[in-house]
Amino acid sequence: MTSIDKQLIRRNKIARLHSGAAPRALEICSGCGGLSLGLKTAGFELTAHIEIDSEAAASYALNFGGDHAPDSEWAKPRDMESCSASQLVADLELGTFASEAFDVLAAGLPCQAFARIGRSKLRSVAGHDDAFQKDPRAALYRRFLHYVEDTQPLVIIIENVPDILNFGGHNVPEEICETLGEAGYRTGYTILNAAYYGVPQIRERLFIVAIANELGEDPEFPTPLHFLDLPRGYEGSRRVALKHVKSDSRYFHPIPTPNNSAKEAVGVKSALADLPRIVEHSTAPAVIRKRRLSDILPYRQLADGISAYAIIMRTWPGFETDTGSDGHLVRLTPRDFPIFAKMKYGADYPAARALAQSMFEDEIVRRRMTTTHKDSTAYRDLHANMVPPYDPEKFPNKWWKLDPSKPSRTLTAHMGKDTYSHIHYDSTQKRTVSVREAARLQSFPDGFVFAGAMNAAFRQIGNAVPPLLGLAVAKVLKAQLAATSREKEAADRQVA
Repeated sequence: MTSIDKQLIRRNKIARLHSGAAPRALEICSGCGGLSLGLKTAGFELTAHIEIDSEAAASYALNFGGDHAPDSEWAKPRDMESCSASQLVADLELGTFASEAFDVLAAGLPCQAFARIGRSKLRSVAGHDDAFQKDPRAALYRRFLHYVEDTQPLVIIIENVPDILNFGGHNVPEEICETLGEAGYRTGYTILNAAYYGVPQIRERLFIVAIANELGEDPEFPTPLHFLDLPRGYEGSRRVALKHVKSDSRYFHPIPTPNNSAKEAVGVKSALADLPRIVEHSTAPAVIRKRRLSDILPYRQLADGISAYAIIMRTWPGFETDTGSDGHLVRLTPRDFPIFAKMKYGADYPAARALAQSMFEDEIVRRRMTTTHKDSTAYRDLHANMVPPYDPEKFPNKWWKLDPSKPSRTLTAHMGKDTYSHIHYDSTQKRTVSVREAARLQSFPDGFVFAGAMNAAFRQIGNAVPPLLGLAVAKVLKAQLAATSREKEAADRQVA
């Protein structure tokens, strides 16, 4: 495809948008659809997606599939490495060429794809030489560039962890922007914190935006709507990530920070207080074991009414709920329930283990055991039943009790294995968060459903882009696309 061919394809897409058509999006590594939900809500059409995880792909189909059957081609899981853009378009029977099918290409590529890719490697990926074509670390990004080449999008969005700024001493986003610049895009990158955009979670993410030269627009990033003093740990992590961002970078955009007029960040209690109070895990475990992820439980009636955030979660267009929601499953860890109840807000694992040890020693006194019992089976069993076995020095952040007045710490895919990182702030419930509560902290509306069992749902939520953050990014891009339409209309009027 020649450069003239590419320019013509992009200009035809711009003309289509100027006629009033919705921009069509293809998301690669979509997960269950956090970014896609933001795009859809901003007015983008979710034309296709690629996701290799079968349960995440099933969730995507459940929430965005519309008239597509659960077993349709649209709903199938796909591997981006083996599925080409042309094959995808053919499978979905879109009735056009891959180069004409999509206006937006989005991706949340796994960060491992970018480890230690130097500038020369990225240029080899772009076709300038054959040197590093078999480098496995570049495989996914090389594949992504094939999608850029084959689909000729007007807009590209890439989301990743901030550490991608400092992979083995390389600033990978800088190199990605340079490569996309050579492919005909105006590019930029920055770090966005989800808490600044209404998400009740302190979550830092790197965003790269590229806009086709033909649009005449430079990348922009959303203005924060909420204010938060970042905890010290996040500031330190940010400094490490930014270490390799040069002061004269052509592509780095200063990290958006809220001004004095911004609203206070959404706290955990505002996010969760109206969801069902769950105590069955300690009072009647059999009830929790029988409960299904799809079971609906009624919302709580609060004397002071529900928060503005809860209203958003209940009334998100296309995902509205009325009297209740699903997803009220929690993990059964009976050893830990008494510890959860006595932990203070913001307490971590070392504090939790010290508390457990103290409770154990009190129980030893109550049972009138002495040091002579230390080698007994009864003593060892009691210790195992009361004190977590993990070394506090090796797992300082393994546990965390949420502070009701502040946003949550970052949710991760590890929640698919355990949820100690998010212990409920309400000590009377003495448990970790439920699936629906995790979804709320990630800003998924209550009508959004998750395929698979509890662990799969937690994993999908932890992997996702927070929909409200995705929406903030999508709104800016939608406004920029609309701006080009307004400019054309103005020019047409002048000619007339």
